[in-house]
Amino acid sequence: MQVQDVDLRLLRIFVAIVECGGLSAAESRLNIGRSTISSHLSDLEVRLGLKLCKRGRSGFELTEPGRVTYQASLELLQQCEAFASTVASSKNELSGRVTIATIDTMVSDPRCGVARAISALKARGGNIQFDIQVCEAREVETSVVNGRSLVGLGVSRHQLRGLDYYPLHNEYNYLYCAQGHPLFDQVESDLIESELLEDDVAESDSAKLEALLAEAEVITSNYLRDKEVRNDGLNYQNSAIAYHDEGIAHLILSGEFIGYLPEHYASYWVDKGIFRAIQPEKYAYQIPVMLITSKSNSASPLAEALIEEIKRVHDRA
Repeated sequence: MQVQDVDLRLLRIFVAIVECGGLSAAESRLNIGRSTISSHLSDLEVRLGLKLCKRGRSGFELTEPGRVTYQASLELLQQCEAFASTVASSKNELSGRVTIATIDTMVSDPRCGVARAISALKARGGNIQFDIQVCEAREVETSVVNGRSLVGLGVSRHQLRGLDYYPLHNEYNYLYCAQGHPLFDQVESDLIESELLEDDVAESDSAKLEALLAEAEVITSNYLRDKEVRNDGLNYQNSAIAYHDEGIAHLILSGEFIGYLPEHYASYWVDKGIFRAIQPEKYAYQIPVMLITSKSNSASPLAEALIEEIKRVHDRA
């Protein structure tokens, strides 16, 4: 088939449906109703002569032709954007779609320079579209590998082939409890004892704190910020699981669980006296936040400009 503008639009809608995991989930991303999305998907299936997915009460599932079409769509859309960017650069202009994948809560970190990089890039080209996706850490890398995003900002324990990693800054994570948790008042008591008695902390209070820590349920997270680095001997056999910082914060706020959060994100509740860090000298770790780029996509003029600006604003911070 000959690819026309309408086909590219339908393929973009199809990619969004797949990445969101279904038609309903894609509504907010596409800013169109489910019935319209369904109609566009049907049009694409007719146009291609393929059944791309199964949809209904049992949920959304790609067919084998659908999986092939999805991968081919990613490649085609990436090539189209690279073409537009290259042509624009020949006229000394920056033009195209800037796609950034990032882990959550980065915006609360004063060291994060994404906003400054966007402003600088916007000044270099008025015909640039910006698309920022907030993802789990693993999805940030996948998005860059698949060409859905020009760059990613995230963390990585096991760096993937085909990607480059440029360290931006270290993120500090501490263990927190909230009002209502048995540790909340004990942490304050332990702090006061330490300040009054210096190194001679009351042994009974210290033992009580350790006993409460042993009983406390710690939020389990597959988020790579804190996976594989804690080895803190605490109780992770519990019913609390979260995959983003906001989910962890909700659970801590319940007063039923304790959990690790980046210092810059938790500071909002710490300053209000709602959160307290638990033995920060002991339960803490840091992990580098990386600029993640593709070895193949970096040749795009727009990608090169974006990478240049992100590195520049962070190097000056």
